[in-house]
Amino acid sequence: MNTNIGSFHVPAASMSVFDILSVLAFIAIYRRVLVPVMSRLSGNPQGLTELQRMGVGLVVGMAAMVVAGVVEVERLKQVVSRDQPSSLSVLWQVPQYALIGASEVFMYVGQLEFFNGQAPDGVKSLGSSLCMASISLGNYVSIMLVSVVTSLTAGDKRPGWIPGNLNSGHLDRFYFLLAALSLVDLAVYVACAVWYKGIRFDSNEEKGKVTVHV
Repeated sequence: MNTNIGSFHVPAASMSVFDILSVLAFIAIYRRVLVPVMSRLSGNPQGLTELQRMGVGLVVGMAAMVVAGVVEVERLKQVVSRDQPSSLSVLWQVPQYALIGASEVFMYVGQLEFFNGQAPDGVKSLGSSLCMASISLGNYVSIMLVSVVTSLTAGDKRPGWIPGNLNSGHLDRFYFLLAALSLVDLAVYVACAVWYKGIRFDSNEEKGKVTVHV
């Protein structure tokens, strides 16, 4: 993409800063704006439950993949030569990074709070470990998915969806594939969330007991 803004050159690796800025911004927006509004509408002091927050995160993450795919389609349209960058500005990637940051705020923060809130005091660290383990597993699945797509779409005369020169490929199809997989993931998650019955722990310090309410 065109990484020049006037006389200033935008390093491609620096685009991830918009993800970080989005996380910081949406944490403030959620605490200051969404929680008060949703608490009045739902009657829940937290605004959204942990399960609802994770569901919103999945929807926003799916939207990020759709936006990334649309941007890639437009980028390929503005490729004049396969060996030259597209004339589309790299700043068009900012919306997808912003959506990814918003998805992380809803999904990962909600997931961490869910594991901590639904686990007894003695095993709360296990809940945090499960949260981090799920993220690590997702990274491995991502690597596997890229490898599978590359091997299935590339051939002797086909560059595939994700070749070394992206101007010859169809990275947009990969993004749309991720959006479709996210939709399937959302459907499975909603089914599990509806099935799950939350528990609440009441500690009785005098008797040294913990009562669990389903």
